[in-house]
Amino acid sequence: MHAKDILIEGYSRIREEVHATLDGLGPEELAARPAPGTNSVAWLVWHLTRVQDDHIADAFGLEQVWLSQEWDKRFGLRLPRHDTGYGHGAAQVAEVTVGSGELLTGYYDAVHDQSMAALRGLTAKDLERVVDERWDPPVTLGVRLVSVLSDDLQHIGQAAYLRGLLQSAAS
Repeated sequence: MHAKDILIEGYSRIREEVHATLDGLGPEELAARPAPGTNSVAWLVWHLTRVQDDHIADAFGLEQVWLSQEWDKRFGLRLPRHDTGYGHGAAQVAEVTVGSGELLTGYYDAVHDQSMAALRGLTAKDLERVVDERWDPPVTLGVRLVSVLSDDLQHIGQAAYLRGLLQSAAS
């Protein structure tokens, strides 16, 4: 198995978990926060999708799906257009509300499609290319892709846990 195949498998698992986590949740559940200052399912999925969109687009010289397909307009959030959620406080988390999980899965699927197209074209040599020199050592494409994968899996795990909390409280 090649490294790109492992990355494709990993990123495909994010998509599976996004769909499973959002399935059947209504607007109230998506926006619910178990305690002041915590994240909602909607914010967690929006954020992990924004990070993947932003970082993959930057690493491969692509446009962000958020902007090129006008997902920013579909969501209608009162946040800066390039915002990914990094460093958000409670008030900003509260801004991320949606009428349905379909909006979140639609955006995630569009980002996933762009990510998969980029990953399918990878060579082993591509993974060594430096994509961010602001760090010491500089970040290679391979490191960036694993970083996004790790971050997204953590956030979808948090969202799935929150879904379980909400469903157990409702029973």
